[in-house]
Amino acid sequence: MAGYATILLVDDERMVRDLVGAILQRHGYAVLEAQCGAEALRISRDHAGPIHLLLTDVLMPEMTGPALAEQIRSFRPDIRILYMSGYTGNAFPACSDSQSAIAYIQKPFTPADLTDKVREVLEKNT
Repeated sequence: MAGYATILLVDDERMVRDLVGAILQRHGYAVLEAQCGAEALRISRDHAGPIHLLLTDVLMPEMTGPALAEQIRSFRPDIRILYMSGYTGNAFPACSDSQSAIAYIQKPFTPADLTDKVREVLEKNT
């Protein structure tokens, strides 16, 4: 099933952004990329169309994924959130995200795992 949504992809590692972005684009998603929280905030404010999903690394310099999600939700309340991390410890020690169940995918993941999880989060009823 091809994608239909716009995804804001945030990861401080360029190789991860390039790979994940390419996978998502091959499946029909429009991808906006940011290397940090500040850039993601700017993109999400400046982008005129909808952004259906924020796919963000949990632990990044300067701003965590949960902090970024909270800020973006203040002006895009309907955005879906999917966290990703290669960190195996408690990735959400101070998460104040309002979602009752946190959508999360562990790095490394396969292209199929990624696209299945993205589809699942996008199709989940609120």
